[in-house]
Amino acid sequence: MLEDLTTAALSATAWPAAYPRGYAVVDVETTGLARDDRIISAAVYRLDARGEVEDHWYTTVNPERDPGPVWIHGLTSEALEGAPLFQDIAEELTARLTGRVLVAHNAVFDWQMIAREYARAQREAPVRQRLCTIALSKELGLPLPNHKLESLAAHFGVVQRRAHHALDDARVLAEAFRPSLLAAAANNLRLPLHECRPLTEWSDRPAAPRIGQQAGYGGQRPTSWRPSRKRPACPYPNPGRYEPGGRLKQGMRVAFSGDTSTERELLEDRATEAGLHVATSLSRLTSLLVTNDPDSGTSKVVKARQFGTPVVDEAAFGQLLGDVEPASEG
Repeated sequence: MLEDLTTAALSATAWPAAYPRGYAVVDVETTGLARDDRIISAAVYRLDARGEVEDHWYTTVNPERDPGPVWIHGLTSEALEGAPLFQDIAEELTARLTGRVLVAHNAVFDWQMIAREYARAQREAPVRQRLCTIALSKELGLPLPNHKLESLAAHFGVVQRRAHHALDDARVLAEAFRPSLLAAAANNLRLPLHECRPLTEWSDRPAAPRIGQQAGYGGQRPTSWRPSRKRPACPYPNPGRYEPGGRLKQGMRVAFSGDTSTERELLEDRATEAGLHVATSLSRLTSLLVTNDPDSGTSKVVKARQFGTPVVDEAAFGQLLGDVEPASEG
């Protein structure tokens, strides 16, 4: 079991030499979860090597389109109309990210949104590594009921004041990251760092309505704010089951079950973009089941047990997506 720690408990000689020298704890709010959605607010807490806060920064961003789920983030067209464009805040954001590891809760999402915004602005995001606090909490074996930020905050006694407000979410994560980092250092754990490969070009789909044209919302919360889409057929043959400890391979059939910290559709988008076949049901042909609750009694989990289908959780799946093996030629 991990012991309670204070900064004084870790001497300079005990601190792992391989750990990064600084971190940028980031949270972004967006118009949605698709690859062409936009950032509408961003916050960065800069931390030193031991997780101590150096400073923080926050800005709203005009996405030049409908702001999306206002009932979640609270940022209306009117609130964003006078906000700077992303290209106007890119230099400031660059200064705050350069030379630091990007830390976020479900970091692949925040990283991808930031990288796409930089690419649209014809710039390169200055981030080379990211650290996901979901993955870190798993490495530490924290007894969390789920992978939500609120659960991580509650574990460390951090009070969340404004959920889905970028500045408060970043503050909460920074306060929860510091004891996590200290615990990892005390146990000399390897941090779950992942390489970030910036986009160098970008092409959006046809633009959505611009700010001020909040068509289709009328102030009412719809049952679904993203249009339903039929996914294209996977172009690769199914190579068979995933081998635990190995790599995913293009064409593998992946099914999802239960609650996830990332919106299900976004997870499915990432799987599709990686060349995987997203299955809506589970059969003997399914390569892998992704679930955060492998002991549940859902039909997919039950069938996975019957068929011996490999099972991984959301955090592990996110890591696997970063290194998908290309389909065999011929």
